[in-house]
Amino acid sequence: MVITTTDTALLRLLQLSSVSLPVGGYAFSQGMEYAIEKAWVKNKQDVFDWTKLQIQESVARVDLPILRLSMEAVEAQNNDRLLEINDLVLACRETKELRLNDTAMGEALSRLMASLGIETPFARNEDTSFVCLFAIATKHWKMNFDLAALGFTWSWLENQIAAATKLVPLGQTQSQELLGELQGCIDQAIALSLTIEEERIGAGLPMIAIASAQHETQYSRLFRS
Repeated sequence: MVITTTDTALLRLLQLSSVSLPVGGYAFSQGMEYAIEKAWVKNKQDVFDWTKLQIQESVARVDLPILRLSMEAVEAQNNDRLLEINDLVLACRETKELRLNDTAMGEALSRLMASLGIETPFARNEDTSFVCLFAIATKHWKMNFDLAALGFTWSWLENQIAAATKLVPLGQTQSQELLGELQGCIDQAIALSLTIEEERIGAGLPMIAIASAQHETQYSRLFRS
């Protein structure tokens, strides 16, 4: 991974990746809440395995390739291509909840970008992926793919560990240990994503899809569905 950046781009990346960015990523557990309810995930090691698997088999094979293609489309000023990529990533969301996770965060980021004067080709009230909008913002602030991918994956990881901290529950020290242990997976995921061609974009994680679908009707929930 080769990261080149300016101070301004780095600060913008920190802004986009911050848990305080008002896009609501903290509101979704992506199936983890149901997995913990059913004792599929019970402790720190289980959280590590659950999260690492998603980074390797979902983030690296769907979100990051989509981010790369979206950034290329923005660079080429090809709005039709960007709309096609948006349709592709939404088609990869295996449950209503996972699609909502993506589009609700996308809607929030779209409002934020409008307030910052960043234009997008998407119509108002159109289902728009957070990933595609993240790509527009990163290109607007002159980031390369490696830098953008690093921030995107870190933000996803931090939200997942925050969910596990509340749900398992984990102590703050255990959570920080997990973030440290999983950091190496980010570089690996970015490297893998560069090898995924468009026709190979997709994830196959049936237990996570089942957990997400079952979470939609879970009796008691802390996270959005």
